[in-house]
Amino acid sequence: MHQSARPPKGRPGRPRSVETDHAILDATRAALVDVGWGGLTMGEVAARAGVAKTTLYRRWANKSELVVDAVAVLFDELELPDRGCLQLDIEGVVLQFGALLARPETKTALMAVVAESTTDDALRERIRSAIVDRQKRLVLLGRSRAQARGELPPDAGGPDGAQAAECTVGLIFDVIAGAVVHRLLVSAEPVDADWARRFTTLLLAGLAALEP
Repeated sequence: MHQSARPPKGRPGRPRSVETDHAILDATRAALVDVGWGGLTMGEVAARAGVAKTTLYRRWANKSELVVDAVAVLFDELELPDRGCLQLDIEGVVLQFGALLARPETKTALMAVVAESTTDDALRERIRSAIVDRQKRLVLLGRSRAQARGELPPDAGGPDGAQAAECTVGLIFDVIAGAVVHRLLVSAEPVDADWARRFTTLLLAGLAALEP
């Protein structure tokens, strides 16, 4: 079972209520779908969540931070159940990722913050830390599991081996995330079982050539 989605840490202040955080993040995504990025305000979110606007500002400095965190908790829903082999493990998480991105609330929020991040370095870093770095856990788990099964070779020892492993994990994440995001949000094509199977076969062929 996957870990419960956890709202990212916010600004110092009073003790935070998990229920309030989730109400705010749910309201943020709903508001984005209804009014879009341009119409989204902290006041709009506060009204929908039934909290004071000051409650939001104690947690998030601006709407960009708020929207990133609203997206991040959705990505925390992704999991990697053991399906017996790396091919099926990857296919499973690709289908989950595709289903998540197909949800209007995810699609709207993710596209909005990515667009804003092109001119905001701090926002780009928040996306990296709150979403990208956290979701690399799936790659680490899948790769470790495949190594234990003998499907992938173990990592080389020493600093060079650790650095090579980190680079490989980052590359696998980039390939999966980039392909699924492009197919769904740019090409507007479905991520179905057949596509997931073909994509995973291609990915594993490349990974076999890359691994020592």
